[in-house]
Amino acid sequence: MKHSILMLGLIIAGAQARAQSTVKLANDHIRMAWKKNARGWMLSSFSVNKNGTWESLKDLSGENTLLYSAQKPNPDASRAFYKSTGGVFPEANYHYQRKQWQESTNAVSLNTAGQAIYFYFQSAKQLAKNHIRFKSEIAQATMISDFVLDERFAGDIKVTQHIKIKTGGYYSLATPTLASIDENQLAWATVPGYFQGDAIQKDFVKAYAYGMGVPELPVVYRERCASTLCPLVSAKNGITISVIPNPGLARDPWAKDAITQTNWFIGLSHKNRKAQLSPTLYYPVLGEERSLMKSGDTLSYGYRYSFTGAGWFRAINHAVYDVYRFKESLALRQTKQSLTNRVEKMHHYLTDPVTSMWHIEDYKGMKIGAQSYLGGVVGSDKDAMKNADYGAMWYLANSTGDTLLKKNVLPYALNFKLAQQIDTGFFKGAIKGQYYLAKSKKFVEEWGEVVEPIAVTYYTMLDIGNMLLFEPGNVQLKTDLKNGAEFLLKEQKADGSWEVAYDHATQKEIFKDIPDTRPTFYGFIVAYRMLKDPKYLAAARKGADWFLKNAVEKGFYLGVCGDARYAPDFATGQSAQALLDLFDLTKDLKYRNAAIDVAKVYVNSIYTHPIAGTKIKMVNGVERQDWEITQSGLSFEHGGIFGSANRNGPIQLCSHAGLFIRMFQLTREPIFADIARAGAIGRDAFVDQKSSVASYYWQTMSKGAGPYPHHAWWQIGWITDYLMAETEMRSNGKVTFPRGFLTPKVGPHQTYGFAAGTVYGDKASLIITDGAVKPDKPVIDYIVARSEKKKRYYVVLLNDRVQQTVFGLTLNPEKWEKGSTIKSVKSLQSGTAAAINNMKLPGFGLDVLAVELN
Repeated sequence: MKHSILMLGLIIAGAQARAQSTVKLANDHIRMAWKKNARGWMLSSFSVNKNGTWESLKDLSGENTLLYSAQKPNPDASRAFYKSTGGVFPEANYHYQRKQWQESTNAVSLNTAGQAIYFYFQSAKQLAKNHIRFKSEIAQATMISDFVLDERFAGDIKVTQHIKIKTGGYYSLATPTLASIDENQLAWATVPGYFQGDAIQKDFVKAYAYGMGVPELPVVYRERCASTLCPLVSAKNGITISVIPNPGLARDPWAKDAITQTNWFIGLSHKNRKAQLSPTLYYPVLGEERSLMKSGDTLSYGYRYSFTGAGWFRAINHAVYDVYRFKESLALRQTKQSLTNRVEKMHHYLTDPVTSMWHIEDYKGMKIGAQSYLGGVVGSDKDAMKNADYGAMWYLANSTGDTLLKKNVLPYALNFKLAQQIDTGFFKGAIKGQYYLAKSKKFVEEWGEVVEPIAVTYYTMLDIGNMLLFEPGNVQLKTDLKNGAEFLLKEQKADGSWEVAYDHATQKEIFKDIPDTRPTFYGFIVAYRMLKDPKYLAAARKGADWFLKNAVEKGFYLGVCGDARYAPDFATGQSAQALLDLFDLTKDLKYRNAAIDVAKVYVNSIYTHPIAGTKIKMVNGVERQDWEITQSGLSFEHGGIFGSANRNGPIQLCSHAGLFIRMFQLTREPIFADIARAGAIGRDAFVDQKSSVASYYWQTMSKGAGPYPHHAWWQIGWITDYLMAETEMRSNGKVTFPRGFLTPKVGPHQTYGFAAGTVYGDKASLIITDGAVKPDKPVIDYIVARSEKKKRYYVVLLNDRVQQTVFGLTLNPEKWEKGSTIKSVKSLQSGTAAAINNMKLPGFGLDVLAVELN
């Protein structure tokens, strides 16, 4: 009996000992357990529910990392890096980029600064079934971490970390490494806005500067170009691990009354300090604000781990919607001037040669016209000239019938294009340069004497193609288009690719350290549509097939801005639309599927943080609510390590908006429509009231076009594309207008107005007539089309906000046809007479009115 009691006691004691040496968190999505050993509490098992099957994670840990430095880390570059072809990167002439590169290769950024102190939690207490508190005492600090299963999102663990300092100095605390992914098991990794890829990139410059693959070094990125605060790693077993900081932890780019874009509060990485693949946050950043602490100081902050078996894009969606509440930000957006009204006002800005800085110059006996460009151009003495969106030029002239545009602008813009092309020699069909220098009477490229195949696609093929849509009988344009196509054909390699550029003087290939992963093949789509030669479609497919293998599958995308040494930019968005257009021609599903993949990657070029609110901020002496100036919904010019978004923030040219609405039609992924709308509407704080032209860079706020007057054409182009895409989508295809070609160079928007569309089966042409349509609420946009049937006009009404809108509508038929009156107004959505004095549209709703005139 005594023996039995003794044995029972030993069993109970053993059970208690085992219970104390194991703690667990589990729900229907994740199961994890820690066990204590001589080193401390280590993760002993971890599995994630993937579609009903439990996938076990390997390489488990639980190790903590604390970075400590007694002195502030040196902010200068800690080492040099070299191109794969030899020579220091970047070259001396890229002075815009050199400062960024030096800043991004200091010891903090390269994650070599300070002393790394590694430790495991020393004690663990199961406070509740879903809550464990860990604690550690080390020489420098006391650490407490609370791990809590999120009741709303079963794949998330919310963590709050507390630190109390014992020894003064600079500190940075890393998120504990729960599990790492073996490099051979990597399926995808990204720090959104910086890089993406399916494999470790041994060429550090390609990975770090161009985002082409996963950096081998455990670099620490700044939030200034992190589009979504969600570094993640996906394994080949289908499990994605991400870590997401709590809202408010990262910098606010306009915290109160001045720009704070370059503040660095959190570090983001795909690796821990030991270079193991495990998404990691660092807070504070060593040497930056909040990192200097003295004995007795305390710090607390929160973040979450997230685990999903639904892929990397679903992880991004979770961060965007569930953590950073993107829908709530969108609901705040209220437009004060409709997009349509902006187009009408910009029309007048562009017909005034003073405000538009329009110039006509003599060039070899020809009168050429363009607008001043006062940005950086090599060799410029404030005399550079440039034209932007040729499709928008011809569309506006034709839809308004404006004789000023037709007589004073289009002929000279056309001559500019004809003069721009090289007509003899090795580069026949290419362009002399994007810019014309009036004083020295020559065409030049932005940043050196180079000839780029992508520039042939842009400034020969696309511009000429868009003009030919309006002027199909122009023989000279067709000849120049063919010359451009033949140059691209000559320079296309056997595998379908092109070189990035050629030296103009030597004709030798340059920039061989980076591949031309841009939609250069699109030029052949233009040539095929306009010239009908099947060899051009075959060449387009050949180029696109190479692009699918070398860009889409790998996540490698190159930019088109020469002054930024081709940092990744809006060309990625163009690539998605280019592949969609190729699908339209071929009906080959691989191009449509690839277009969707590219568009998903391009989501990571759009800011989705911080959460916009109603807090009042002073902006250049004007009170603004936070949502009015938020970066959320806006895209990069170029992002990454040395893109312009680092200093200037995003841009207002929402060229991606129309594409993303089309992507929403294809995929029904809400993020595409929501991002398009968040970028397009309610941006009045960036619009100059006199001209209705928006500023380019976010940081300039409402200063208008500034040194870039030609941007107004791009703005007319993207606004038109967005409204047309919304109209087609919201009308379920009952209102459609044919799309032309992409525009160089700012994104994927396309040209309209060159041919009639259909409105509920009736042929109609787009028109713009100031004052003919006047909603009394600025959130209502409108499109007008003239039916081929006499005395009939269509008015498409779009409610561009989340909330329902009740509004009145004034129609002035005199603006359409002198002496006419309204006979009837019918809603084609309801099939009944429209009460235009009291109309009602649901959030992002549409109505189409058929207006019959007497």
